[in-house]
Formats: sequence, C-alpha cells, structure tokens
Amino acid sequence: MAALMIQGCGSDVGKSVLVAGLCRLFANRGLVVRPFKPQNMSNNAAVTAADAEGRSGEIGRAQALQALACRTPPTVDMNPVLLKPQSDTGAQLVVRGRVEGVWQAAGYQERKAALLDVVLDSFHRLQAEADLVIVEGAGSPAETNLRVGDIANMGFARAANVPVVLVGDIDRGHVIASLVGAHAVLDEADRAMIRGFLINKFRGDPALFDAGRAEISARTGWADLGMAPWLSDARSLPAEDAVVLDRANGEQAGRRVRIAVLMLSRIANFDDFDPLRHEPGVDFGFVPPGTALPGDADLIILPGTKATLSDLAFLRAQGWDVDIAAHVRRGGRVLGICGGYQMLGRIVSDPDGVEGVAGSAPGLGLLDVETVLAGEKTLRQTAGRLTASGAAFAGYEIHIGQTDGPDAARPCALIEGRAHGAISADGRIAGLYVHGLFDQAEARAAILAELGAPSNGVDQSERVDGALDRIAQVLEARFDIAALSRISGLI
Repeated sequence: MAALMIQGCGSDVGKSVLVAGLCRLFANRGLVVRPFKPQNMSNNAAVTAADAEGRSGEIGRAQALQALACRTPPTVDMNPVLLKPQSDTGAQLVVRGRVEGVWQAAGYQERKAALLDVVLDSFHRLQAEADLVIVEGAGSPAETNLRVGDIANMGFARAANVPVVLVGDIDRGHVIASLVGAHAVLDEADRAMIRGFLINKFRGDPALFDAGRAEISARTGWADLGMAPWLSDARSLPAEDAVVLDRANGEQAGRRVRIAVLMLSRIANFDDFDPLRHEPGVDFGFVPPGTALPGDADLIILPGTKATLSDLAFLRAQGWDVDIAAHVRRGGRVLGICGGYQMLGRIVSDPDGVEGVAGSAPGLGLLDVETVLAGEKTLRQTAGRLTASGAAFAGYEIHIGQTDGPDAARPCALIEGRAHGAISADGRIAGLYVHGLFDQAEARAAILAELGAPSNGVDQSERVDGALDRIAQVLEARFDIAALSRISGLI
C-alpha cells in the first residue's frame, strides 16, 4: 500500500499540522488514510478507545488529531512508541499504549533499536487497512549523532522503505541552509530516501521566495513540492509541543473574566485549555515560571503534569503556593485537573517510586483529600455530568494514583453514576481527573457562568474539524499533490 513520510529540519517546523492537513486532504478524496508516528516524545497524550479486551492505551496527542483528520478512531498502532519526559534525563516509556517503565536517556538510546520490530509491526498493520499511510518523523534526520539505532526518522524510513519529504520552516529563518545542510550531512543511503522538500510558514508574496526554492533544488537535486503559507487555522488545533505555550498569551486583554493556568515544568495535556482561548468573555493566559500569579484572576487552574511531586516542589519554588493562598483569601476559585487535583490535597505519596524516587510531600491543603501514586495507570475515555449544574461533558482520564478523602463526598462530577473528584465545603476549590473538560460547549458554558462570563457555545470538536478542512484546502492549492501522490505510490 502507499506511504509517505514527512520529516523536518527540526522540531516545531509544523510537521504535525502538515500531516493532519494531508490526512484530511486525501480522506476528502475518498481514500482510507491512516497517520503513523514511529516514536514520539510528548507529555500531551490521548487515550484510545478500548480494544477487544476492554483495555485503552495512550498515544501522542498529534496522532489522535491526525486520526480525526482521517475520520477514524485513534489506535495504539498509530504511535507505537511514546516517551513522556519526567525529568531532564528520564522519561516514561509507553509501548503500544502501555507503560513499560521509566528509562534514562542513555539506557533508552541503547534499547531503542530493539523497538524497531514493534514499530514495523504497527506500521504494517495500518498499511493492511489503508490506501495511504502518512508518517510523521521526529526532530530532524540531520541529527546524525542520533542516527545509530534510529527508529524515528531515516532508520524507520529505510527499514520500511517509505519515501521521505523534508520540511523546512521559513518563519524561523535559515531555511535554505537547513535544507541544504541536511543534504550535506546525511549519508548517501539516507539522502536517497528524500524525494522532495516543502517550505512551511511563509508570510507574504510567495513569488519573493521563488529564487530561494530554485537554489534549494539546484543544490540538493530534490523536487520542489510546494510552499505553505502561515496557517492561522493551526491555532484552532491542539498543540503537542510545550514550546507553543511561550506564544499563547497576551492576545485577549480587556475581557471580562480572567483565568490563569500555571505553566508547570512537566505540564501535560495543556490543550485542555484551548477552548478557553477562543471565548470572547475570557482573558486567558498561562503563567510562566518566574512570574507571580495575577492578583485579579477569577480562576486559577492547576493543570496536569507528568511528575506531580516534582512539579509540586517546582510550584513552591516559584512562590505560587503563596500566590494561590492569597487568591483563595480574596475569594478566588481554584480548579485542579489530574496532577493539579492531586496537588490540591493534604498529601501526595509515592511509596513505590513511580515518578522516580519514593517519597511523599504535603499538598497545598486546599482540599481534604489524599493521593497515593500506586497501581496500574488509569486510561479511559469518559463522559458524565457536572454535579453543580448537571451539564454534560466528555473527556478522558490518564493518570497514576487514587485520590480520596472527606471532600470527595462532594464530587465534581458523576461518571456512569459514580462520584468523581472533590469540592471544598465553600464550593470554591475543586479537583477532578478529567481531561477535555472544556471541550463540550455545555460544560464549558456552565463553568463560565459560575464566573459570570458568557460562552460562545461552540464545541471544540466542531472548531477543530472546520480548521482541518480549511488547512486541507490551502495545502491542495499550494502543494504539488499529484507529485506527492506519485512519490507515495498512490499513482
């Protein structure tokens, strides 16, 4: 079956968005399309639907988005190897949706080659059910120091015999040198896998870069397959790389209700809050390290994290615990999601060293609950109703540990008739494990109404689906789709 791999000259060059756009483009042509990323590194994960044995798995958020672009449910085969960083040198290793332990960077480099068989098996399963598989690389193939044992870029491409298109990001500059430089440092066999290049994120008159594209072709011999403009609709898509958080603030001044989210060092699933950025009645922003929490915030949110105890210490090191206490004294509200919920309690214990070193730490003490990080990771798609308003929501859970205590007798939500989460006696502090809480318009409107803000009433899925169609239309006009089809083997 046909396949095409999109690699990039670096991280954050827009590979994920381009793959999603191409997935929607070819799906709109009536093809059965599947996304694939051999190895991903991200703390933004999605939960797949339960398999025949009733077990859900986790994959990178970008592959779940790409599955949506293909109009198919996400599966663990779409991202068979996922690394979720827990420290500067260690990460949780997830293979086909299930945790296989915590690996240090050096140890993983030695082991990753052994995962190639797993990667190829997942890829071949997708090939068997699809007309076209569009593969996303990771980082850059020009990082030749990582080439030995590689399963994410050229190591996979050569093992699976998948042709490659290389993407350069003109917005960050140096794009000619990036593409020509990649050609220069790749060995001959790797270089032969690349059949052409794409330019991404161009602003202005495309004709102004005609000479630059011609020079890249002349120096590399690669086909020029097109240039995408700056895709403003990409802002409506969930991002996977936390680097985007540095650019997520400062665009909503003067709005009625202020909501602030702590930018924890190991923040996870931060796309939970994308719907709030689009609300006309909300002044939304992430609070970066080294910055005090805004004194006029109506709601402070503690988000998910891949390392609760580590980020609890990080929170205190920033002085945010003092800021949160002052916020609560002023009558402000606090919401904790997943790891943020765990931090709101009296104590967080990790007796088995699930997050690294065994130990415990006092929480913020804003909810009368305790958390023990133990047992199998909870992975499930979920739906229910908020207890305060009865509003419906749908989301997913992805966490280690259980939380319980007196405040859990006042649950935030009911899920399949079961109490979930906790609310303080005065109703101003709440926590729960549900990601995607703001995606459905009904639940988001109910939460904002408690703060005194109206809602735009748009489901996040509707916004994302529309953005994917518009991005696909742009790529159809700007890329040589016939050439991409030939390279992939479609025609």
